[in-house]
Amino acid sequence: MRRLPLQDLAYIPYSSLSSLFWSLSTASMGVKEQVDSVVKSEEDLRQYRALVLENNLKVLLISDPKTDKSAAALDVHIGSMSDPRELPGLAHFCEHMLFMGTEKYPCENEYNKYLAEHGGSSNAYTAADHTNYYFDVAPEAFPGALDRFAQFFLTPLFTESAVDREVNAVNSEHEKNLQNDYWRLTQLEKATADPNHDFSKFNTGNKETLDAIPKEKGINVRDALLDFHKKWYSSNIMALSVLGKESLEELQAMVLELFSEVENKNVTVPEWKSHPFGPEQCRKYGQVVPVKDIRNLYITFPIPDLHPHYKTAPGHYLGHLIGHEGPGSLLSYLKGCGWVNSLVGGQKSGAKGFAFFVVNVDLTEEGIEHVQDIVTAVFQYLNLLRREGSQEWVFEECKDLSAMTFRFKDKERPQSYTCALAEQLHYYPLEEVLCGGYLLSEYQPHLIDMVLTHLLPINIRIAVVGKALAEKATDVEKWYGTQYKMDDIEPERLEEWEKAGFNELLKLPTKNEFVPTNFELFKDEKKGNTLPEMISESPLARVWFKQDDEFKLPKSVVYAELFSPLAYLDPHHTNLLHMFAQLFRDALTEYTYAAELAGLVYSLSNTKYGLTLNVKGYNDKQHVLLEKVMERMTSFTVDPKRFEILKDAYVRALRNFRADQPHQHVVFYTSLLLAEHGWTKEELLNATSELTVEALEAFIPRFLSNLHIEMLVHGNATRDSAMHMSTIIQKHLTEKAHTKPLLNSQLTRQREYQLKDGSSLVYQAENAVHRDSAIETFFQCGMQGTHQNMLLELLCQIFAEPAFDELRTKEQLGYIVWCGVRRANGTQGLRIIVQGDRHPQYLDSRIEAFLHKMGERLDSISDEEFMRHRDALASRRLERPKKLAHLTSIWWAEITSNQYNFDRDTIEVAHLKTLTKQNVVDFYKACIASFAEERKKLSVQVVSVSPGGAGDVERSGEPSTQPDDGLSQPPPLPEAEHISDISEFKQGLPLYPLMRPFTPFTKTSKSKL
Repeated sequence: MRRLPLQDLAYIPYSSLSSLFWSLSTASMGVKEQVDSVVKSEEDLRQYRALVLENNLKVLLISDPKTDKSAAALDVHIGSMSDPRELPGLAHFCEHMLFMGTEKYPCENEYNKYLAEHGGSSNAYTAADHTNYYFDVAPEAFPGALDRFAQFFLTPLFTESAVDREVNAVNSEHEKNLQNDYWRLTQLEKATADPNHDFSKFNTGNKETLDAIPKEKGINVRDALLDFHKKWYSSNIMALSVLGKESLEELQAMVLELFSEVENKNVTVPEWKSHPFGPEQCRKYGQVVPVKDIRNLYITFPIPDLHPHYKTAPGHYLGHLIGHEGPGSLLSYLKGCGWVNSLVGGQKSGAKGFAFFVVNVDLTEEGIEHVQDIVTAVFQYLNLLRREGSQEWVFEECKDLSAMTFRFKDKERPQSYTCALAEQLHYYPLEEVLCGGYLLSEYQPHLIDMVLTHLLPINIRIAVVGKALAEKATDVEKWYGTQYKMDDIEPERLEEWEKAGFNELLKLPTKNEFVPTNFELFKDEKKGNTLPEMISESPLARVWFKQDDEFKLPKSVVYAELFSPLAYLDPHHTNLLHMFAQLFRDALTEYTYAAELAGLVYSLSNTKYGLTLNVKGYNDKQHVLLEKVMERMTSFTVDPKRFEILKDAYVRALRNFRADQPHQHVVFYTSLLLAEHGWTKEELLNATSELTVEALEAFIPRFLSNLHIEMLVHGNATRDSAMHMSTIIQKHLTEKAHTKPLLNSQLTRQREYQLKDGSSLVYQAENAVHRDSAIETFFQCGMQGTHQNMLLELLCQIFAEPAFDELRTKEQLGYIVWCGVRRANGTQGLRIIVQGDRHPQYLDSRIEAFLHKMGERLDSISDEEFMRHRDALASRRLERPKKLAHLTSIWWAEITSNQYNFDRDTIEVAHLKTLTKQNVVDFYKACIASFAEERKKLSVQVVSVSPGGAGDVERSGEPSTQPDDGLSQPPPLPEAEHISDISEFKQGLPLYPLMRPFTPFTKTSKSKL
């Protein structure tokens, strides 16, 4: 793969801050320090102010009068590494509990209910040394949301009842991750660290650590939660970021009123000066058995915390070189040997006081036999870096690219922006909180050399992951049950690596020719034209264009769909197209990596309809990259060695579907049951026996011979430049691949099967990997259309928060509970997804009881509450995309669905405002209610048959649908019909028609579509 992103690797600063105004005193009561000149991008029109309150709480205020969402986040500089030894997971449990009632707002779901009724959302996460809480909401509701949020840090309740129930949610979250290789490997890293170091703790917690064991030891967990919050939740180690429409003065007044009373306990932020991988934990060779059929090599070195050196970012410098993918790179050499497919290298954060430097590769079948050789190559590349010494031009290139990224940074969604900035307040001076992660200013070779001194054989830790290691892995990790074996590396092997020498095939990268130099914005060609318009149409291609007049950045996005009926003709053709896309991307890596570093990326992916090509980023050299992509596509030759390696990876990916999460399975099976055509993973897997180099070589020219091209250019471009991009694609295809247009009758897309009125269907599948089971209960509601779309979305808006509160918070059915709209192939419906340890039959009965209860509630909902929901949905739908590429993707979805309703949000929200409560009640009674004549229910159930799962034969008796004590009964329901054969099931059903374009169009119709 690639080096880790700059912001994740290291934190990097600004060179000259002499122009900043720093005020150490302010007239505002309750403020100790104020910074009014926070360094920001010259393209950033928002206003900023940084504060330190009298209680030492750090605050960043962001005033954005044009924002359509307000947001806030608070980051506490304490995390799971500060769990008491006797209560693993307590910090994470505390994070869960803060959502469940405060003295001022005691109702458990008050916070989430308020946000849901005002177009908002929230979440939180617990990391090793910090915990982050964040939300967004409609601007007019921001004061009320911030008030409810502030109470988390003032007077949380931690009620006995909530503690007893929410421990199940923490446990369900852990159960969800038990068979996830990422979580298993992360915990194994902790388990093999210094056992006396806080890094070694089990950080998520489960019912055993937070309920059963404490009870055995006489520990009151509620008291421990109160003590933890009282000890660590101190204002002097908190950082708050708020973004709103209000002026800086108004935001400041709001924050002072709500957060000045957060107590300052003068807590010292924990710092770990010793490393969890000390001398005893280094020079280790681990062998690990994964759940999925994956093969990876992880090389880790302990290094110091590099945050203090953010102005040089030595970790980023080294990651840039070690993770490079161009000619002469470590990846290029290892791929050439046939040992790896991808590589990621760079600094990995640990906690305050320590960090890691990693080189991780995805191994081929041959590569797992050459681990020692791969490690040798890593040391040979490190030796090259030492011999050549620090290169100032490399630092300057990284500096220039990072400065360019900061200058032309896309605007973020307010929620994610405040979430990130609240954490950054801990790491940078207040005036540098925005730029600290981007702007390098101090070239200090000795810091780069310092990091290199840690990247030696004496400090290495190696972990090899693969199914083939099962016989050697005789130990078992305590919390996840991961099979592994950890051995010392032989002294002779370490000596070989110390004498690895040099490899003449490894070289430093050359200067990046893709760095843009022209940032000029094109003048607005057609003022007032706010939507894409068709600028060219021929039998072969249709081109849509919209010059950006909103984001005003020197960037553009190009999409092109190469549509072919061959793409999904049968499993064999599906596999062939997948392999073409995979091999193509693989072959272009060396060339396109430089463009990617310079902010210009491309992707090529296969879909049911053909290939989708996407090129986005700085527009200056976009045509150069597109020309190269099309040149290679139309003259592509298959590399037999890479074909076999990537075919093996594809086959393993198909087999690994069995280990995906149960909720992913129910979504897959629902689509399989309802789509006109769909291939199972088994069908695709069986067809791989026909997947050969010869078959692919014959397929590529056949695929390219007859196509239809649909294209969209959006951004800093003109009609002429858009047509030039179109010409590049069409010229290469027609002249080199001799592409001819498809017939109109060949341009049809998939349809959806129509369930019968009054039907109640069940499809069951098994999952033998996870202990959790899952269900998707789907109610088909017919074709999409403006009126139907808004009715369904408004119903889901009203149902979504109560579904979470009832099914997860109160009934504790599982960590994953989701209620919303499912749309596919022009149709739509209501879906509720639950994953947990109960049998899906029981989950289905609880979903039915919930829907019945909501039907009664709909009748009694007040006009005021109905209006709040209607306004919340309107607010969410009218929220503008913050990034150019996001807006382009919305318009592209309109094109690929053949809808062309480019102004959908405005049109549908206008209709939404005409809907009444009675409209929604009537819709519920027609399509969802248990007695509805048009009800079309499909319940897709994935039952766990793994040990301890709901379908485990060791469990006694049939699954019960009798509700737990105190819960309501579901309404009387017709007996469900079970689907045993998907093909047979589909034979008896009609298909919905294809969706027609929103408005018939011509070349001059622009987009009143």
